[in-house]
Amino acid sequence: MFWYDHGMVGWGWAVMALGMVLLVALAVAGVVLLLRSADRPASSTARPPAVPSPKQVLADRFARGEIDEEEYEQRLAALRAHGRQA
Repeated sequence: MFWYDHGMVGWGWAVMALGMVLLVALAVAGVVLLLRSADRPASSTARPPAVPSPKQVLADRFARGEIDEEEYEQRLAALRAHGRQA
């Protein structure tokens, strides 16, 4: 029933060492996968943020007071002339 007088010899130590290395590698891989999955967004089909149109950028600058009404009207007319109306 008890072979080798209750002890491990040769291959027993090698198998135990290999088993411990595999167990530690599995634990590390599990932690890495858990951290990587927590870092991802909730949905992989999320759309990138919408890029504002040139007209919207111009309107935003006018609303912030970066340009006056005259410059706004000139640039808006230039956008319309080039067919970039959005």
